[in-house]
Amino acid sequence: MALLTSRPRYGYELVQELARVDGLLTSEGTMYPLLARLRRERLVVTEWRESKGGPPRKYYRLSRTGERALEGFRKEWATLRSAVDGILKGGT
Repeated sequence: MALLTSRPRYGYELVQELARVDGLLTSEGTMYPLLARLRRERLVVTEWRESKGGPPRKYYRLSRTGERALEGFRKEWATLRSAVDGILKGGT
């Protein structure tokens, strides 16, 4: 979802970006069901756009509900990261 904060993107573009930036091996077979779930939950909205070199593409962008959900996740992630860092540093 964080990749959708800067601009709308299409599914395969998200797969490529995750591989480039984070080195995550994500397939289209994983990405599209996830995007469909986010759409059903109204966390993203879609629009079809013409492509310069092929069929139209479905672009995804965060909805307002998605923006709020992402902010909540960021807070939860910070808490989890802090807890794990404490454990890794030998804390209890």
